[in-house]
Amino acid sequence: MRLHIDTDFAGDPDDACAVAMVLGWPDVEVTGITTTADPGGRRAGYLAHFLELAGRPDIAMAAGAGASLTTGGPMGTLPDHQRYWSTPAAPPPRPSPPGAALDLLDASIGQGTTVAAIGPSTNLALLEEARPGRLRGAPVVMMGGWARPLAAGLPAWGPERDWNVQCDTRATTVVAASADVTLVSLSATAKTHLRAVHLDRLAAAGPLGELLARQAQAHAADGRVDELGRAHPALPDDLLNFHHDPLACAVALGWGGAVIEQDRLSPTLDAGVLRFEAHPGGRAARVVVDVDGDAFAERWLASVEALLRRH
Repeated sequence: MRLHIDTDFAGDPDDACAVAMVLGWPDVEVTGITTTADPGGRRAGYLAHFLELAGRPDIAMAAGAGASLTTGGPMGTLPDHQRYWSTPAAPPPRPSPPGAALDLLDASIGQGTTVAAIGPSTNLALLEEARPGRLRGAPVVMMGGWARPLAAGLPAWGPERDWNVQCDTRATTVVAASADVTLVSLSATAKTHLRAVHLDRLAAAGPLGELLARQAQAHAADGRVDELGRAHPALPDDLLNFHHDPLACAVALGWGGAVIEQDRLSPTLDAGVLRFEAHPGGRAARVVVDVDGDAFAERWLASVEALLRRH
């Protein structure tokens, strides 16, 4: 199985959780990792540091788009370095030459690789605009794409919470119109949880596991995630984070615990907020509509532990 990861690494720590899981997944070739929402290559610098810690500095990577095609502005910020990474200084930025991220994406797609788009879709849209038709039929599993309400007992999040999409609605529309898209939306990812009860297994898995645990706890404190867990009966009381990006990567790798439906969807922009609506004239897409959250938590932990055993 070949996978290319396009990520806004070093923001919400679920990107690090996703990369660690993929590196520990059996029989996967990572053909490349590109960073998005990455002005100056700061996210790429953190990614290079993380790959070193994971024993995989050999993976090809490139820093990509720094600004939204929709707004022209930055997308997201980086959290406090000391609290999230515990090293004396942040790793140096890793900017790439212009076009390097597009070249790496292009090379991966040319090999028939599935792209896990776990950040804003800006790099993919830039590739399609620079090389028209390149995404036609390319398998892209996108973390995002609000298409239906969340189930009872979960937060009543609407499409405005679909961060990857809303950061660059123009890019999302370009990719949805071109690629062979699978949407992994909040209605599914809200059922996948990183919990405090998982921390002992992470801490026992070595320095990288300790880092993931540290980042999960810092993120939970910053976002008061424990209050969210206690306020909604379908969430665990010891919630630390949601496995948004890990689930998208697992779907891209063919994990069988997700329920996927075919639909025809049309992107609809209303007051600057993009959602996907079922429409007979819409484009065919797959949508992850449900997931066994407990089974996924175990699959994620087992993959991270496997990576750390190998390393």
